[in-house]
Amino acid sequence: MERAGEDAIRRAIARLVPGGRLVSVRPLAPDSGAGVAHKELGYGRPVRIEVQEPDGGRRTFVLRTALPDPFGHDRRADRWAELLLSFDTWGAIPDHVRAVDVGAIGPDGLVSLREVGEAYLVTTFAEGTLYAEDLRRVARDGVATQGDLARCEALAGWLARLHREPRSDAVAWRRAVRDLLGSGEGIFGIVDAYPSDVPGAAPARLAAIERRCLEWRWRLRDRGDRLRRVHGDFHPFNIVFGGGVRFTLLDASRGCLGDPADDLAALAVNFPFFAVQAPGSWPRGFGPLWSLLFSSYLQAGGGEEVLEDLAPFLAWRALVVCCPRFYPGLGGPARDALLGLAERALDAETFDPALAEAALR
Repeated sequence: MERAGEDAIRRAIARLVPGGRLVSVRPLAPDSGAGVAHKELGYGRPVRIEVQEPDGGRRTFVLRTALPDPFGHDRRADRWAELLLSFDTWGAIPDHVRAVDVGAIGPDGLVSLREVGEAYLVTTFAEGTLYAEDLRRVARDGVATQGDLARCEALAGWLARLHREPRSDAVAWRRAVRDLLGSGEGIFGIVDAYPSDVPGAAPARLAAIERRCLEWRWRLRDRGDRLRRVHGDFHPFNIVFGGGVRFTLLDASRGCLGDPADDLAALAVNFPFFAVQAPGSWPRGFGPLWSLLFSSYLQAGGGEEVLEDLAPFLAWRALVVCCPRFYPGLGGPARDALLGLAERALDAETFDPALAEAALR
């Protein structure tokens, strides 16, 4: 990092840790893993900051700025809104990294917004391994271990507990349903990022999926009784496991209020996503994880209504993992299978996890 950037970070750390000394600043790549499901694009630009406290102890922070991209972050105001919303909402999600500071990058610390550039967010650091690495191992070996099943069950139970308490906010509910389609990170924004010649995702096919999701928006629009606290981006690149079934979450999104189906779909879609890239890994690997996620969620108290709402959220998440801007290594047949699963879900009155078997056989 340039010296000017380190000086700005040093001043910010002086406010957060009085008497602390900046030890190191290192970039954190969105996904440093290789092989199956290598993630090319992330929404943030994080760096890891090591600080020595006056008593000799060490603290680790992450400083994030947001990158311009076509997913509703092309304007500076969009990127400011993203980081401010993170600061305002992450504290409401248990087992999540904490947001400890938010501010502007300027020449002299706290300055008028007229003179500043981008915003920054400082958070705590989560030690451990991304859940995506577990799924890469299952893809390689073709088998889900007892430890994998235990972690899946823990994630399902955590979601069921988060989703247990109803919320009453008609504006938040309609905003969540609207953002499912109309935001830059939602279905419209993701579809707009597809080139016109993507194998398995012809423009006519994407347009048809959009139209079906728009019909679902009108089915969901007046279901405000479904509003719950949600993570908003509950996928394997935002879940960091320490030991056993202990985990910490990253990057809660979109105001942390919405439909529980959002969180369940965000995690579930990754099991077929990894499976289509590793032939033979479904029967003993990702298939059991897929089934266990749904059964454990319902057994832990997650409402069965989630199956009534899941289809458009699963379609959204399928469009994300099939988008070449995020996963350029995904082949045409794999993309076709995943979008086929989304289409089957959109056509069904109520989602049935068994639909995945037809899409993946």
